[in-house]
Amino acid sequence: QVHLVESGGGLVQAGGSLRVSCAASGLTFSSYAMAWFRQAPGKEREFVAGITRSASGRLYGESVKGRFTISRDNTKNTVYLQMDSLKPEDTAVYYCAAGLTVGKGLSGYAYWGQGTQVTVFS
Repeated sequence: QVHLVESGGGLVQAGGSLRVSCAASGLTFSSYAMAWFRQAPGKEREFVAGITRSASGRLYGESVKGRFTISRDNTKNTVYLQMDSLKPEDTAVYYCAAGLTVGKGLSGYAYWGQGTQVTVFS
C-alpha cells in the first residue's frame, strides 16, 4: 500500500522560511514524478511545484516562482519543498502527490498524502 506522509508544517512569520518534507513508501519512488499542491480554506487545490523522476526537471506555479524550491532524494524516498520569503497568502494545507509525469493538473497524480498545515502570519 502506498503511503505519502508530509511533515514540517507549522507557524512562521511573513518573510521567513520553512521546509516541508514528504516521505514515500509502498512504491518505487524513483519511478514517479512528485509534486506539491496546496489548498487554502474556501479555495481550490492548486499546483505549487513538481519534479521529474530523476530531478532533471522542475515546474513551479506562478505565485511561488523564485521563492520556493522543490527537491528530492531518491535514496531516502523523500521529496522536499523549501519555502522562502513566505507571505500570508501562502497559508494553506500542503499536499504531496506522486504521478507518472509532472503536470499542473490534479488528475495526473495517482497518490496523495494527507497534508501538512502551513500558516504564515504578518
